[in-house]
Amino acid sequence: MQLNDLFPAPGSRTNRKRVGRGNGSGHGSTAGRGDKGQNSRAGGGKGPGFEGGQNPLHMRMPKLGGFKNRNRVEYAVVNVNRLEDLYSAGDIVDVDSLFDKGVIKSKTTPVKVLGDGELTKKLTVKIDKVSGPARAKIEAAGGTVDLS
Repeated sequence: MQLNDLFPAPGSRTNRKRVGRGNGSGHGSTAGRGDKGQNSRAGGGKGPGFEGGQNPLHMRMPKLGGFKNRNRVEYAVVNVNRLEDLYSAGDIVDVDSLFDKGVIKSKTTPVKVLGDGELTKKLTVKIDKVSGPARAKIEAAGGTVDLS
């Protein structure tokens, strides 16, 4: 086989349709656009997004997106009843121990203890933030709260 014997597979290469090049071409006269009307004209037709006179989608959507506070702090939440289940009396509750027990997913996310449930064990809580009811339950059980 020589280079001059190579040719593309049948049907893989087709010539482009050249419209509007005279009636002898088969695509002359109206150039495949049909007869008359808006779509047969140069620049004719409706634009993208036109919905037949109905108010278009981009005009039905709200114009402004609202507000998101850039300084908002998202806390990982841990309830008092979770501490009751996971810790024994006298333990220290901190970010490292919560991470090791699989309660929180990241050591860098700040943690807040909330007051859902009961606490009977004396715990030392060293966390970023504690709610009022949670602090009251921890101190009522004999524990201490140390905000770091």
